[in-house]
Amino acid sequence: MTAAPIQRERLTYWRFALQVLSVGLAYYTMQMLVIFPAIISQAITGEQPPRELISVLAALASPLSALAAVGVAWLWLRRSGRFRQALGLLPLTNWLQTLGLTLLATGGVIAIFSIGGIAIEAAGLASPDIQQVLDLITASPALFTLWIVAVAWLGAGLGEELLFRGFLFDRLLRLPGVAGTMPAALIVQAAVFGLAHFYQGIAGVLMTGAVGLLLGWVRLRAGGAIWAAVLAHAAVDTIMLSLAYAGELGAIGG
Repeated sequence: MTAAPIQRERLTYWRFALQVLSVGLAYYTMQMLVIFPAIISQAITGEQPPRELISVLAALASPLSALAAVGVAWLWLRRSGRFRQALGLLPLTNWLQTLGLTLLATGGVIAIFSIGGIAIEAAGLASPDIQQVLDLITASPALFTLWIVAVAWLGAGLGEELLFRGFLFDRLLRLPGVAGTMPAALIVQAAVFGLAHFYQGIAGVLMTGAVGLLLGWVRLRAGGAIWAAVLAHAAVDTIMLSLAYAGELGAIGG
């Protein structure tokens, strides 16, 4: 099934920039507000806050930041009545297709990380450093569960897909010079998604960019619905966090 026809609503470049920047600002502002208690605690006591507190705040920052950003996206789209269509929140009409695309995308993303990891090592690039994240999710089994639910499923799986494969992709398709050109919008949203992971280094940017390209294609194949991309993203993050957690505890690996 190919993408459903898209109603053309042209968007000027300045309005596009204003919309995207305001959504991004809402995301990072909420992120700072959530972790602010840890900053205040360290400023008052002069000591680093407990790892458990940092872990909880970091986990909660993911879905709350996404919620704030999606809220701003809703403010921009509410008058046109296109919020659900733009973000891909469409009714599931073909469960079998959704499941098939989810499995295909999950396998594809894992392949990207596996092959990408080998290519990055061969190129002599530094692999993304996830030790700080591991320190947070291994603080306790309860915190690991919180990270799976809050980060893997709500913040990354649902939130990032709504923002990148949803809002950003839709806005790009309405820009002069891009409107009607699916490949261009697909590539740009993937590039922005990769750059949003700059903290993971060049390796992280390249691999997440490739993931964004695949998940954007999945949304198109799903007729504009976001669900297969959401499920695949959440599934991959759950698998990766679980494997890393098990390895950190010595359950697998060396």
